[in-house]
Amino acid sequence: MATDAHDPSGDCRFLQLIYRVPSHPSRARVAVWRELKRMGAVYVQQAVCVLPERDGVRGLLDRVRARIDDLGGESLLFVLDNVEERERRHLVSAFRENSAKEYAEVAEECEGLLVSETRRRTVADADALRQDLEKLRRWLHKVEGRDWMGAEGRATAHLKMAECERLLERLLEGCVAGAAGSA
Repeated sequence: MATDAHDPSGDCRFLQLIYRVPSHPSRARVAVWRELKRMGAVYVQQAVCVLPERDGVRGLLDRVRARIDDLGGESLLFVLDNVEERERRHLVSAFRENSAKEYAEVAEECEGLLVSETRRRTVADADALRQDLEKLRRWLHKVEGRDWMGAEGRATAHLKMAECERLLERLLEGCVAGAAGSA
């Protein structure tokens, strides 16, 4: 279910990349696959993936295609203008599922930080939490950047992030109060 009143998938064109990369070394093939997955690509079959046509996506695909060429592979890029409704629903659902899964993972990581609250008491703990939160913020920002179809879970991830930020504030206040009390 979309989180916006306007369904972002209704007027969407898609980009389909079909590619072949030499099977050896396998790390090159895996690197291409990972890069496309990081972009939010949905694989419809092996070496065939789809992305929505959005600002910046074509440029990212051009870089992946250049990498494929450098590896001795080949690729074809198609613009899908007129996608049948059944296939459109399938693609939109897959994009939403991928993003919802990532939002849930961010929320789960935040929950893990909250559970560890009882063990955090020092300035070093506060610094470690601050670093963990910064990593989670960057991750959440990346997930939002590739959530083209308004997946569920965004609000929950933000709520969990806010809880972690409040935890950090409490921890810092405790460290300051503890330092003032021992002085």
